[in-house]
Amino acid sequence: MRPPYDRRVSPIAAALLGVLAGVLLGAGVMVAVLRRPDAAGPTAAVHTDEVRTIMGVLTSGVVIVGPHDDLLAHNETAERLGLVRGTRIGLPEVLALVRSSRREGEQRSLEAEQTDRLGRTGVRLAIRTLPLDGGRVFVVADDRTLQVRADASSREFMTNATHELKTPIGAVALLSEAIADAADDPDAVTRFAGSIGREAARLSNLVQQILTLSKLQGREPLAAADRLPVDDVVADALGRCRALAEGRSITLTSAGEPGLWVFGDAEQLSDALTNLIQNGINYSDPGARVVVTTRAVTVDGVPWVDLAVSDNGIGIAPADQERIFERFYRVDYARSRETGGTGLGLSIVRQIVEGHGGSVSLWSSPGAGSTFTLRLPATAPQDVEEEA
Repeated sequence: MRPPYDRRVSPIAAALLGVLAGVLLGAGVMVAVLRRPDAAGPTAAVHTDEVRTIMGVLTSGVVIVGPHDDLLAHNETAERLGLVRGTRIGLPEVLALVRSSRREGEQRSLEAEQTDRLGRTGVRLAIRTLPLDGGRVFVVADDRTLQVRADASSREFMTNATHELKTPIGAVALLSEAIADAADDPDAVTRFAGSIGREAARLSNLVQQILTLSKLQGREPLAAADRLPVDDVVADALGRCRALAEGRSITLTSAGEPGLWVFGDAEQLSDALTNLIQNGINYSDPGARVVVTTRAVTVDGVPWVDLAVSDNGIGIAPADQERIFERFYRVDYARSRETGGTGLGLSIVRQIVEGHGGSVSLWSSPGAGSTFTLRLPATAPQDVEEEA
């Protein structure tokens, strides 16, 4: 049993701490080398093999600026981030920071936004400067672009999730008041109670989807991976959807190439396929058919397995296809509300498949139906591996 406050560090956090410690240690060693009293002079100190080696392995952009704002040394990352242009510092605000650090003899820091050498716009850099002997300044730049985008994505997700949760909660509150007002009308009470049950189910489904997406983003995607027979994954997903399909008079079938294997997490892959099948059922009219097909494909000599879920439902307009995998995005909000859709199912599918090193694609035409295809890395069956 874990103590009330479990202080064990997750593998992801441990890895991040390890990287950070490595960067700080490397920078510290380099500063120590630069400040050694046995160096012949400022210029000589920055051209030692030790310094070049340390700068080469650091993932941060690193620059050593001379007393006249000339570049004494820098690594390739500094060039890629746009910190260095030719023989000078490439960003005016960084140059001003260097001069201030040199003049005051103190460390300085700032965040700058610019376009890097690869053409990426909106690159966010965290800049730190450290004054050295002889008027030199040590500059470190960390690319925070992905972190900033992840933070923005998290804030957007929480805003959307809060909004989505308010709807069923508000509906339950209103329906509860309606039941109280209709206490003398048994038929109305029954009708309102049924509506409360549907809203509660929708709320439960939404919370479950949010928890699922959170787990996928917070853990190693292949922590429970193994070689899996694709036929078993398909059978499990179809079994989960039988009742829903029968209730909507939809026919479920499977076809394609049997005996294929993939490497992955059985529960996650079954969840992804289930979401696609349920999506096909919910957006098809009674009497329609949803088909799951499997086939082996080879791309540039690499073996893959394609799992496709096809329906002959309402289809998806081209404008909607560009956004279909966004969180909480719905093509038909009214239909989604009717079927209990959360707008998270396809986001979960993409998160799972990309975590397995695969991809998901869509073909659709309004009125002609849709086909979602999961492409996963193929692997050999267990018995073949055991014989080898």
